[in-house]
Amino acid sequence: MRVVVVGATGTIGKAVVAALERDHEVLPVSRNSKIRVDITDPESIRTMYKTIGAIDAVISAAGQARFAPLMQLTDADFQFSLNNKLMGQVNLVRFGMDSMRDRGCFTLTSGILARSPMKGSGVISLVNAGLEGFVRAAALEAPRDIRVNIVSPPWITDTLRALGMDPSHGIPPEAASELYVQSLVGNQSGVVIEAKSLSDELDL
Repeated sequence: MRVVVVGATGTIGKAVVAALERDHEVLPVSRNSKIRVDITDPESIRTMYKTIGAIDAVISAAGQARFAPLMQLTDADFQFSLNNKLMGQVNLVRFGMDSMRDRGCFTLTSGILARSPMKGSGVISLVNAGLEGFVRAAALEAPRDIRVNIVSPPWITDTLRALGMDPSHGIPPEAASELYVQSLVGNQSGVVIEAKSLSDELDL
């Protein structure tokens, strides 16, 4: 399959590329890759699809959102998060339908804070939950048997270390990448894929 990985230079994105490139033609995409995209810019997304041509799958491990106490979050913080992680990924689906081959697959990324919020996660929880709702609805209208799923990864060990938190509460990016592989090679659509669905295989 010809698979576009958006956010390919990020922690999870790199692991997804490594997991797929043995069996698929992987097109790594990011702001700094040979093929570039800025998901906050709709025209950048459209240009990416025109450049790439026909594809079998898009995996998005991209998108940023602000983390701060609720009463400290500004209008700009909310707008940044909505334009970036939410609409950026929504537009990957909207603008990518014509490039996607029959029975292709979009896989987006939300996160654990959609269902297990914490102090400071107000806007991130909003964005993640919004993405999951969008995927469930988009899957109902996707043409030509195109599937739309979303991965909701738990905390990643590398991220926890970077935040000065205990990495034992997370999973390594290599384990998280298997969730994206499950979406790609399975037949489900409109599904939120969580780590617990692979708990036996990954010994979580």
